[in-house]
Amino acid sequence: MKDKKFRELAKSRVNKAIKCIQLIGNLANKSHYEYKESEVDQIFSALDKELRISKQKFRNSKSGRNRDIFDFND
Repeated sequence: MKDKKFRELAKSRVNKAIKCIQLIGNLANKSHYEYKESEVDQIFSALDKELRISKQKFRNSKSGRNRDIFDFND
């Protein structure tokens, strides 16, 4: 029962995350957007950080954490 729920939620959430990452990738279109390399670095740093944290949760089997909210460092 728990494994079925896990698989259902994981499939849904991973697919949503993939779609959001694809939308972030669309921001690379310079004919529509203007950005600094430092802003791109900040985006991927934030994403890398959250992926590392999520991986660590699975390794430690711990749940819950205060989530950081992404914003540019101006």
